[in-house]
Amino acid sequence: MAGNFELLSEQGLRLDGRRPHELRHIKCKLGVFEQPDGSAYMEQGNTKVLAAVYGPHQAKGMKTETNDVIINCQYSQATFATAERKNRPRGDRKSLEFKMYLEQALSAAIKSELYPRSQIDIYVEVLQADGANYAVALNAATLALIDAGICLNEFIVACTASLSKSSIPLTDISHTEEVSGGPMLTVAALPNAQKIAFLEMSERFHIDHLETVIETAMAGCREIRDILEAAVREHLLHIGSAADWARVG
Repeated sequence: MAGNFELLSEQGLRLDGRRPHELRHIKCKLGVFEQPDGSAYMEQGNTKVLAAVYGPHQAKGMKTETNDVIINCQYSQATFATAERKNRPRGDRKSLEFKMYLEQALSAAIKSELYPRSQIDIYVEVLQADGANYAVALNAATLALIDAGICLNEFIVACTASLSKSSIPLTDISHTEEVSGGPMLTVAALPNAQKIAFLEMSERFHIDHLETVIETAMAGCREIRDILEAAVREHLLHIGSAADWARVG
């Protein structure tokens, strides 16, 4: 089941020096652009993503026949995001898959009943791809939605997990681990509700290991949620300080 290389050293360290359950370093910022209604930038290790949100606005054309909110996602990857230059950084099969996966996960988080006959556009651009691209894209999109003032049931966050040859679960898989190791699992979850909105496996896991790997990814989601919540609080404090909210009232 595992890949060609062992992902853990004899000292229990991964290829990049992390412990099995350790996340890559996360850096994020809200409100990076003025033109969109909401925006965010996120780094998770060397994976770097920008997200922008426009809306809600009135849905046009055939879309107005439904009272539901239309979640429109666009996922793309910069031509310089990887060592291999892509001929089609937009519109390829993987980008279209990620677009659908983003729409599926975000639809589970957005309070759709508040936005009837409306459309919310979410644009995600991967500037540098170094593993867990979909997960980081979703996390950046969540922050951009919050920056846009879109009401969410709760944070929707994603994390990846894998398994070493010695059957030790690993959290937040880098690109080197993706290509060197065994199957990878991606989970998008609503951590407070303990609900999974999206799950994908690159290959099959043995049934004896699947529950452990899912819980490892869920634990990563909970840790990432705490980091995103702290970033949102810091952003609001910064806005409040700039606007001198303390003097209001």
